[in-house]
Amino acid sequence: MNIRDISRSVGETVAENVGRAAGRLQEAKPLSADVLESEDAYLVVFDAPGAAASDVQVRHEDGEVLVRIDRFREFREGYEMRFPGRGLALDGSVELPDDAAVDPDRATATLRSDGTLAVEVPKLSEPADPEDEEAGVDDAGSVDVEDENAASDGDDA
Repeated sequence: MNIRDISRSVGETVAENVGRAAGRLQEAKPLSADVLESEDAYLVVFDAPGAAASDVQVRHEDGEVLVRIDRFREFREGYEMRFPGRGLALDGSVELPDDAAVDPDRATATLRSDGTLAVEVPKLSEPADPEDEEAGVDDAGSVDVEDENAASDGDDA
């Protein structure tokens, strides 16, 4: 082994470690989100870069919209990973207003082609009965994620 080989090996190791650190930093930072409100619903829009609908989990729990994205790195034939800088496990959450009376069972989530995840949580048409809330009507509920790209391909599945 000569000095050039050692130098190259050290450079590759440094790049790999820096990339992993960058990925861990990205994973530690919560997903950015906007909360919008209409007369009928709340709309929470998360940044979901590089995610597929199957990578995304959405839940409503105790007045919060919770998102988890477990992304995967595709194998690219003829390429070698030099800098693994993207975080693979990303989380985000948004608290809805304290007075938000919502119907999480009718919530929808759509992963858009621009890399955003739109979660719409409809408001209740009638004020919630306080006894119902104590009984757990607002317990955790999962939301299926629709892939806007798959729907636009004419796939009715």
